[in-house]
Amino acid sequence: MAVTDEAIEKIKGMIVSGALQPGQRLPKEADLATDLGLSRNSLREAVKALSLMNILDVRQGDGTYVTSLESPLLLEALSFIVDFHRDDQVLEFLAVRRILEPAAAALAARTATPEQLAELRVVLDSAKPADGIDKLIAADVEFHRRITFATGNRILCSLLEGLSTPTMRARVWRGLTEPAALERTLAEHAAILEALEAGDAEAARAWSTVHIANVERWLASVL
Repeated sequence: MAVTDEAIEKIKGMIVSGALQPGQRLPKEADLATDLGLSRNSLREAVKALSLMNILDVRQGDGTYVTSLESPLLLEALSFIVDFHRDDQVLEFLAVRRILEPAAAALAARTATPEQLAELRVVLDSAKPADGIDKLIAADVEFHRRITFATGNRILCSLLEGLSTPTMRARVWRGLTEPAALERTLAEHAAILEALEAGDAEAARAWSTVHIANVERWLASVL
């Protein structure tokens, strides 16, 4: 493992220094191993590891390339890691959402276009308690996703997209067990959207905080 770590660090160093640019093909395996003072086996293991992190792209029959290194691509690995979370960590994920989502809502209040606000209104108006929990949770996810997208910050979008999955089961559970949870969720969404439409960043931040905190409070009470 130490040898593989060394190989990873050397390839990383080439990318950070600019010796390897985004989209550039790596030298042939034998040549690169010699240049870096590595065995071909340790180089292969490093390439496998870096491809899992979307840093390298191994193309069969063509070679290995540096990816675009765009942040959303690199952050896809977060979703893979998040899939292995334990149920007792859900409150921690919600705590992170309570930090990031209000900030996203405040930013969206300044950056959202009229078209984006209109799309949010369509998502909100299409969600009804009678639709059932599955459709409402899907609408909930879409509502939050569109708010984050309206910030124009791709890194924030990727982070919150990854953090959404671990709390999905908790949201379904709450919708099935807590009286009036669905109606309360829709009311909170409406308040967030009204703040966005008014361009009121602090109100958007406050309502988003209340919205996440209510889920957090409920989950803490039943765990």
